Amino acid sequence: MADQKQVLDVKVSKGITAAQSNEHLRDRSERAEKYAMNKGNYDPTRKHLNFEIAPGGKVRPIDTSRNIPERMADILNRRGIKDPNEGLAEPKYRTVVNFIFGGSRKRMHELAFGTQNVDFDEGADNTRIKRMSDIERWAKDVYSFVSGKYGEQNIAAFIVHLDELNPHVHCTLLPIKDGRFAYKEIFAGKDKFEYSARMKQLHTDFFAEVNTRWGMSRGTSISETGARHRTTEEYRRMLSEECTTIEENISRHQKVLADLQSDIRLAERRVKGLTTMVDNLEKSKAEKEVLLSAAEQDLKANKGDAEQLAAQVKSLEKELAGINRQLADKQEKLQTADRQLAELKENMDAIKERTGELKEEAYKYSHDVHSKVDTLLKDVLLENVVGEYRNVSAQMDVAERQLFDGSLVQSIAEQGTDVMHCATMLFLGMVDDATTFAETRGGGGGGSDLKWGRDEDEDNRAWALRCMRMASRMMRPAIGKKPKR
Repeated sequence: MADQKQVLDVKVSKGITAAQSNEHLRDRSERAEKYAMNKGNYDPTRKHLNFEIAPGGKVRPIDTSRNIPERMADILNRRGIKDPNEGLAEPKYRTVVNFIFGGSRKRMHELAFGTQNVDFDEGADNTRIKRMSDIERWAKDVYSFVSGKYGEQNIAAFIVHLDELNPHVHCTLLPIKDGRFAYKEIFAGKDKFEYSARMKQLHTDFFAEVNTRWGMSRGTSISETGARHRTTEEYRRMLSEECTTIEENISRHQKVLADLQSDIRLAERRVKGLTTMVDNLEKSKAEKEVLLSAAEQDLKANKGDAEQLAAQVKSLEKELAGINRQLADKQEKLQTADRQLAELKENMDAIKERTGELKEEAYKYSHDVHSKVDTLLKDVLLENVVGEYRNVSAQMDVAERQLFDGSLVQSIAEQGTDVMHCATMLFLGMVDDATTFAETRGGGGGGSDLKWGRDEDEDNRAWALRCMRMASRMMRPAIGKKPKR
């Protein structure tokens, strides 16, 4: 199953909203359920297959009695930990780490549905589909992995969705260590390079501890030195698929927004019409009550024809009773219309918020895609330059080859992986580790006559180039000392 890859995504936030929680727990109103279906990639007839892993690694139906923010508050209260964002007008501390665990679609379908024939077309009826035990065992393995790495007591929710196109886990984790929130210490590290290294290690650990036994490979990252890249067609297809998914979601949200706006306009007209009816009925009621009161007083004071006045009183009482019935009916309908309008506006706000999040996600993803493509092109360029150098070098005489002695291109061509690894450690300030690595690979030509350390005004590119050159020198098979700090 070399083509079956694991999926691990990490997103950090400053909290989680009730709306996001409802989406994870599938605790939605009928109208919200309809909106979810309009967004696509969701099959309500498979909702019964969803489950969660509870403390102790127990499989159970999703518990909607407490939403995720309430679960988080319970955890903090039990442990006497304060949410640093509590009381702030705008949250500023990263208190939630959202994991998505999964794998290649084919493999996840096998784990979740076995050999059952699931119909993934829109509107299909899959109520007959049963959940396979393999997906439960895989989810429990993932739960055990997260518990062992970050502490079971920090897991606020561990939800498994089988009602979308690709089965996956949503894990909501509180980054707490030693009784306090410590996102930077646990995940981010001191800079983006340490964060990148930790994320790569997380992928490696997840594969080693979980997915190797489930027939999924770790996969490769184009940012990893020495990694074999996807073919151009595979990479293009992957980017196209992910971009299209985001664009389709935005398009569906915009359609739902348009439908909502139409519904809201109709609801507003209905509220306005009913309000006018209620006002007119109340005005008519007041007028009839004045007439009735006057007739009753005249009858009581024996003014006018008693028989005629009694008939007038009876007629007015009948009219007033009819007005009261109509008024009660219209007031009840007005209350219902007001509630429906409020719900529509609430749903409008939720969809607008999610659409905004998707647009922001699309922007970030676009930026990320450009960055990854830039890295890919640079890697391809480097590989091509090295390949051409090797071909040309083989045709050079001794004197011509000596012109390249000690050059960076020669080092990369001859010891590319080792030079890059050594340079990475130098860049991160791990001089002792870099030196030890060079020596164990037969190097040690760094020498002690070069000043070493990053200059205060040195940018990343200049520093990276110096690290590459120093690594090239350290990997030479010569005896020398560590570079100066």
